[in-house]
Amino acid sequence: MMEVHSKDLNNILQSLSIAVQLINHPEVFTVEMMMPYLEDCVGVVCKNLFVKDKKKRLWLIVARHDRNFKLADVAKQISAQGGLRFADETTLLEKLGVKQGCVTPLAVYQDKDCSVKVVLDSSLVENLERMIYCHPMSNAATVGIKSSDFIKFLKHTGHDPVVLNFEG
Repeated sequence: MMEVHSKDLNNILQSLSIAVQLINHPEVFTVEMMMPYLEDCVGVVCKNLFVKDKKKRLWLIVARHDRNFKLADVAKQISAQGGLRFADETTLLEKLGVKQGCVTPLAVYQDKDCSVKVVLDSSLVENLERMIYCHPMSNAATVGIKSSDFIKFLKHTGHDPVVLNFEG
């Protein structure tokens, strides 16, 4: 098993017998900046949006990197009050332990009270053997993890995801 950039995350992955493919690269701050380093990867690259509604409820939206969708549409589907907007970096650091540019669904292990709801693009889980690529708590690397292992990880952390079809 390759070690990811976070000792705690690495320990959880090892305890669950989850193997990862690690790709080190320079720091990237957008999915577009990351893509050239993932040319040889087969699977789905994630984009991650950490958002909140008017009542300060938090969501982590995880979608295919090339998926276009409107936050207003997602807000309706998840019954967000007053629409969705990006949460501030202070909340991001407090809840997930990462800064802007490093948002990853793997950070939910830091959300001990499970106050962040995970919303997944259905394309990430329709093929459980497919690799999903996201940051490992650092934007200076990307990890590939099998979709089935990704779901196992989320459930282990207490984050049973809401799965939505973002295609329309």
